[in-house]
Amino acid sequence: MKRKTLYIALAAVVLLGGLGYLFRGQLAVMAFDLFMSDKVESSLQKSYKPLQSEQTPEPVVLQSEPFSVMLLGSDQREDEPARSDTMIFAVVRPKESNILLVSIPRDTYVDIIGKDKKDKITHAFAFGGHQMAKDTMEAFLDEEIDYYASINFQGLKDVVDAMGGVELPIGKDIVNKGKNHEKFTVKANKPIYTGEEALNYVRYREDSDFNRAKRQQVFLDAVAKRMMEPGQIAKVPEFIEIMGDNFQTDMQPKFITDLAKQMLTGGKPEITSFTIMGEGMRLNGVYYNDANDEDVKRAQEMIDNWMDPETPESQLMKPEDTNKTETTEK
Repeated sequence: MKRKTLYIALAAVVLLGGLGYLFRGQLAVMAFDLFMSDKVESSLQKSYKPLQSEQTPEPVVLQSEPFSVMLLGSDQREDEPARSDTMIFAVVRPKESNILLVSIPRDTYVDIIGKDKKDKITHAFAFGGHQMAKDTMEAFLDEEIDYYASINFQGLKDVVDAMGGVELPIGKDIVNKGKNHEKFTVKANKPIYTGEEALNYVRYREDSDFNRAKRQQVFLDAVAKRMMEPGQIAKVPEFIEIMGDNFQTDMQPKFITDLAKQMLTGGKPEITSFTIMGEGMRLNGVYYNDANDEDVKRAQEMIDNWMDPETPESQLMKPEDTNKTETTEK
C-alpha cells in the first residue's frame, strides 16, 4: 500500500513537472501578476515622460499589432552636452516576439527638423530633446514612430552588473588608446563581461562609426537574451529601480507590463539588425557620414514589411548578408 502511494506521489510530481514545463510561460505570467506587476508599474511611472505633442494619453490596450519605437542611448558625461550616442528605429512584433533594429550611425548627415539646418543626427537630441530627435528620425526614414525610449548608458551599466554580467562575442582585445579618448582595455574571450566592460565595448571609438553601431546591436541582443534567463525575470523590479532617472519613455506603465506578459508567453525574442552604411566626408573640417541611398531604401522596405500585420513571420525581410551584425571583434 505504501509502495502504491509512493508511485502515485511520483506520478503526480512528474505530471506537475510536465505541466509546469508546458505552461511555463503562463506560470511566469501568473507569478508576474501576483508578485511584480503593481511594483513594476509603480516604478515605471517615474520614467513615463510623454512628449509635448502627446497631450492626451492614448488608452492603454493590449498591444498585438506591430509598433515602432525610437531607441536612444546617451553616454553623457557631466561636462558634456546631452547627445544621443545610439539611435535605433525598432519594430516590435509582439505576437511572434520578433524585433527589428535599424541603426543610424551618430554622424549621419541629415536635415535637423526644427532647426532648418543639416547636421549630425546625434545633435538633434542636443538641440531639441526627444521631440526633435523623433521628428528628425521620422523625416530621415520617412517612417512614423509610435513611441520612444531612451536610457543613459550609466543606468544600463548598473543593470548589467545587477544581472551578473552579459556574454559578448569579443575575439580580440579592444584597446581605446587615442590621446583624446578615455583609456581602457576590454579583454577578449571572457565568459561574462561586467557592466563597465560592456559599456566600454559599445563606447569604443577607434574604428568605424558603423562597427560601433553594430556593437550596440550586439550588446542589446546580449542584454535581451540574459534578461530571459531563468531567475532574471524576478529581478525586473530591481532593474527598473536601478535605471531610475536614466530611463525615459512615452509608453504607459500598463502598456509595458502587458507587453512583458505577452512576450513571456511567446518564444525567446528574435532580434534582426541592420545598419545604414555610408561614406565619410568632411565639411568645413568636420567629419560626417553621408548615408548610402540604397541602404536607406532597404531600411524603409524592411520597416514597411515588418510593420504590416499581414506579413507572416516566414516572409519578414532580412538584411543582406553583407550588412548583418558582426559577432566578433577583429
